[in-house]
Amino acid sequence: MITITLKDGSIKTYEPGITVLEVANDISPGLAKNTMAGELGGKVVDVRQPINEDATLNLLKFEDEGGKHAFWHTGSHLLAQAVKRLYPQAKLAIGPAIDNGFYYDIDVDVIITPEIMEKIEKEMAKIVKEGLVISRYELNRNDALAKVNAEGEIYKAELIENLPEDAIISFYSQGEFSDLCAGPHIQNLSGIKAIKLLSLAGAYWRGDEKNKMLQRIYGITFPKKSQLDEYLTRLEEAKKRDHRKLGKELDLFSLHEEGPGFPFFHPKGMIIRNELENFWREEHQRRGYHEIKTPIILNNDLWKRSGHWDKYKENMYFTEIDESEYAIKPMNCPGGMLVYKTKGHSYRDLPLKMGELGLVHRHELHGALHGLMRVRAFTQDDAHIFMTPEQIQEEVIKVIDLADDVYKIFGFSYKVELSTQPENSIGSDEVWEIATEALRKALEKKEINYRLNPGDGAFYGPKIDFHLEDSLGRTWQCGTIQLDFQMPERFDLNYIGSDGEKHRPVIIHRTILGSIERFLGILIEHFAGKFPVWLAPVQVMIIPVADAHHNFAKGIAEELTAIGVRASVDTRDEKLGYRIREAQMQKVPYMLVVGDKETEGGDLALRIRDTGDAGLISMEDFKVKLIQKIKTKSLTLD
Repeated sequence: MITITLKDGSIKTYEPGITVLEVANDISPGLAKNTMAGELGGKVVDVRQPINEDATLNLLKFEDEGGKHAFWHTGSHLLAQAVKRLYPQAKLAIGPAIDNGFYYDIDVDVIITPEIMEKIEKEMAKIVKEGLVISRYELNRNDALAKVNAEGEIYKAELIENLPEDAIISFYSQGEFSDLCAGPHIQNLSGIKAIKLLSLAGAYWRGDEKNKMLQRIYGITFPKKSQLDEYLTRLEEAKKRDHRKLGKELDLFSLHEEGPGFPFFHPKGMIIRNELENFWREEHQRRGYHEIKTPIILNNDLWKRSGHWDKYKENMYFTEIDESEYAIKPMNCPGGMLVYKTKGHSYRDLPLKMGELGLVHRHELHGALHGLMRVRAFTQDDAHIFMTPEQIQEEVIKVIDLADDVYKIFGFSYKVELSTQPENSIGSDEVWEIATEALRKALEKKEINYRLNPGDGAFYGPKIDFHLEDSLGRTWQCGTIQLDFQMPERFDLNYIGSDGEKHRPVIIHRTILGSIERFLGILIEHFAGKFPVWLAPVQVMIIPVADAHHNFAKGIAEELTAIGVRASVDTRDEKLGYRIREAQMQKVPYMLVVGDKETEGGDLALRIRDTGDAGLISMEDFKVKLIQKIKTKSLTLD
């Protein structure tokens, strides 16, 4: 018999070979109906997965991330089945679940239009009504290859050909449709109650511009229609908040074909960027970090020594200097290693914390570029902490605390992932286990709930990732803490210990914002362009009623500027209502309307961005209010 420990701590005993779904059904048929997948020993598995030894099991519903993944992965197969029924000649490439739904890349002679998408959507709904049960089966590599070749599925054949000779390959079938897939998938199609195909895009097979362009169909499914309605409402709101749209309207940044993927920041955008960087510097100086700056171009030998060559060379930019090959840096890490090596260090110097707002470049495919979210040049808020092995837990906890403090300033909640050793890792398994356990202990000491993300660590060490949740409920991976035993070996880093001998330091690589550009894009959408007053490019707009009030308005602006407030005066020859609306459209936090009463020494008429007319306020009280809001980085204006 085997024992299975459930999420609530209860323990069940079963015969070996019982499946995840059978466990759920034993507890409650209602629970089984709502179980989309299982989390077995921290890994998301299919409901059909047999359990053959003692294990911990979490039964995942649609509300759980792993449950959504299984549900949406099934949605991608449903889409592919509908396409094959309508266009039997279509060739299927890949169809994964993504953060919000799924997509499928398809090679078909028909140009897919919105009308055809609607036709596919109807076919998907028709298939769901058939109530097809989903089954999983395995084939050896030769049989799997023979199967997909017989079906003319050339892309599936290529995927299988790249697998090892002894690989056991899984397929999922529903009715007449069968697809190469590792899973997981839900029990049957009848649980899908709402379907929406969302958009189309072009996608090169395997992301290679040399390969054929396929048609990518994006879609989403839900177990309730009300959930789809809520999602579509959020989608409309997200369109209004699109940082590319607001960036243009608020004159923050622009993008040009003369430099695709290289954003241009305008004066107002630079104000926000500088405020973010100043905030970053203040927080890091307070915590004992020293700021450095390393060169943007370094020779190729350095990138080979660091290990980044094998990871990033396909996405790096190169140049030649003095007949030697150089690369524009895709990461800041190696430069930090060289700074550490410029002088000797004692254990008394550690931990040594070096931060860098470092500009890096990575070549992204043109079709993958997306405003500030996906660019070819971005500034990472990197830091490298050099420490003794005994200091690991304390320093990891300090970085967690820093991330928590920073995210709270912007009103973000977040979830945490612990990512473990990937296939292309460097270093021994023993060292990886030590590093992973160190991160795990730090999270447990902080009593932080985290999700295990197997195989997604950095190539040199395991990592903790922070996934921020914005005001629309979307998640963004920003901060990361990576524990590294490998770079000190590769760069021969050392310190003199208390025993007088040389020792290797351990390194934490970490970012908090991730990249300045992307974080700014996230903030634009999170706040819908309505920045808190400390970030707002214009904090106060003074609007004179008539020409006679211009000088008085300019005097107020000068008085506010003198105390560090960003104030502007709108003296344009436009109607008062128009200028007020314009300030509102520009998301200015505070507006002061000045006329005869104000110029004669009365209180000021205050308007607040989100609530409108706020009555009268004295200049002194207004200055106190402003300084307090800016100093505390308040998220509210009232």
